[in-house]
Amino acid sequence: MVTRRLGSRGPELSVLGFGTWVTGGPWRFGWGPIDDDESVEAMRHAIEGGVNWIDAAAVYGLGHAETVVGRAVEPYRVGEEVFVFTKCGRRWDEQAEGTRLYYDLRPESIRDECEASLRRLGVERIDLYQFHWPDIGTGTPVEESWQTMAELVDEGKVRWLGVSNFDVGLLERCESVRHVDSLQPPLSMLNRNARKELIPWCARNGTGVVVYSPMASGLLTGSFSREGLDRLAPDDFRRGAPPFQEPKLSQNLALVERLEEIAERLGTSLPALAVAWRSRA
Repeated sequence: MVTRRLGSRGPELSVLGFGTWVTGGPWRFGWGPIDDDESVEAMRHAIEGGVNWIDAAAVYGLGHAETVVGRAVEPYRVGEEVFVFTKCGRRWDEQAEGTRLYYDLRPESIRDECEASLRRLGVERIDLYQFHWPDIGTGTPVEESWQTMAELVDEGKVRWLGVSNFDVGLLERCESVRHVDSLQPPLSMLNRNARKELIPWCARNGTGVVVYSPMASGLLTGSFSREGLDRLAPDDFRRGAPPFQEPKLSQNLALVERLEEIAERLGTSLPALAVAWRSRA
């Protein structure tokens, strides 16, 4: 498989990776029921096929996705044969009315999450540790949060540092403390916003880009229809997600239809077109 270096200082990564949002199973932002054994088999199949990185997050399935990733990578040399990424900053606790999700990038919280992720993943070091979302809950200056991440690198618990869902202003503030090795924004043929400012900033600053949702949460698979929404599991987050609500759903499906025509003229499939576009965006 083709590989590219992550930014100016990162590892050589396969152009395709394995995202594990769906692997978390049922939770507030889950995709419905999932078979853990199938998830493990799929990850190992991807690794054997040349994919050399898996991206998780502590909050996916409230820790469950990381546990499944740990199972999947057990036969491999993590950090050599496969790189393991995860994220912090979205925490949860159980209350009488249910699970509460909240934002927290305080230094002590970052350290607590890092230790918990290391245990669930079954690794001694996280290859790429990322802020999942900006901290809009505690008021912690991002510089303090990022300094803690730099300390985790110095302590040997993390190799490279990244952020997800950050804007240019926050990237600049992090870069002033320690180099940002990667940014993970959403990017697909249906959501191209990252191309305006974020990707150019990364190019200027030697920051790698690892995008998420290149298939637009299934809309670009070529198999999703308006009727397909009714077939989703009752607890699938897409039932309430804006891209799957009218009038946006009809607009997206109309664009998908036109993209399918382009793919057919090129002699390829819509998913292959979507991935190829993402790789060149």
